[in-house]
Order: sequence, then structure tokens, then C-alpha cells
Amino acid sequence: MLTIIMECRDNEAELAQTLSALVAGAVEGVVRDVIVLDHGSRDGSSRVADAAGCRFLTSWDMKDVVRSARGDWLLLLEPGARPLAGWVDAVVDHVAINGHPARFLGARSHRRPFFQRFGRRRAPLELGYLVSKRHASATVRSGMTLADMAKGAGVRAMVAEIVPAWAVKALRAEMAR
Repeated sequence: MLTIIMECRDNEAELAQTLSALVAGAVEGVVRDVIVLDHGSRDGSSRVADAAGCRFLTSWDMKDVVRSARGDWLLLLEPGARPLAGWVDAVVDHVAINGHPARFLGARSHRRPFFQRFGRRRAPLELGYLVSKRHASATVRSGMTLADMAKGAGVRAMVAEIVPAWAVKALRAEMAR
């Protein structure tokens, strides 16, 4: 039903966090496969992906990636992002009744400070991006990134929250102090 796709570069720890949050979807049979598109990582990203059973690609054409996805729906995520409890049901419900792309809601407990939210656009993948494989196949072009694919219009909100990757990085930096 669902293929998860992420792009990474030296995101070993973030990749591990995201993959651990996806286990619930794999256990319930919703996640069919995970594809990690690497941009020259020199850390252990490939080992993390391999240990989790992901396809780890170091060279690819985005059209071929979309075509090779096993799921009928694609969930594009940033390494480090963590869908919170209930995400599997929200995705299944959305897919059952909608054909439109969707995003998660930002986690209420992980919001940017007010003045950082004001007048700032979100990154295209900050809240994930759920899209049907059919829709993605019709719009994808060679040379596109996942962020380019996620700039589509007509996006709905799913009733599930996600901790954005930036929040995970900020928390790790704060804990290191």
C-alpha cells in the first residue's frame, strides 16, 4: 500500500529515528518498502538503511524511483521526521476516501517560536507529503528532488501529527549543551 521515500546525506542518526517511527506501519502491513536516496553520505547511513531492510540508492532517476515503488501511495519524508502515534490509521483513512495529496499536522509540542513562524514558509517536506503513485508518476521529471515533488497544490491535512526533522535536530543540539 505505501512506499516511504527519503533523501539523505550524512543523516545516520536522523535516518534511524525516522525508520524506528515507521515500524508500526510495517508491522500492520501498510508499509511495503522504504527507499533511501543518498547524496554521497560518508557516515553509517547505508548501514542503518541496510539493517532496516531499505533500498539504499546512490544513483537514481526520480522517474525510475517512482516507477519501482511497491506501494500504490508514496510518503515522502525528511530524515529525522517522526510521525506520531495514530499515523498509520490516518494514512489508511486518507487513502481510503481521498485521491488528493496530503500532509501531516505539525506536532503541537514541537512548534517554532512565534517570531520564527511569522512570515516564514515551511520547507516542502517539513510535514511530509503523501501522494498516490499514479499522481506522482504523472508529474515527476528527471532531475527532480523529493522537495520538488512535494510542492504540489491541493494538499489536504491528515489527522495525525509529525515531529519535523528540524525539531529533532534542535532537541539534539540542546541536549549536547
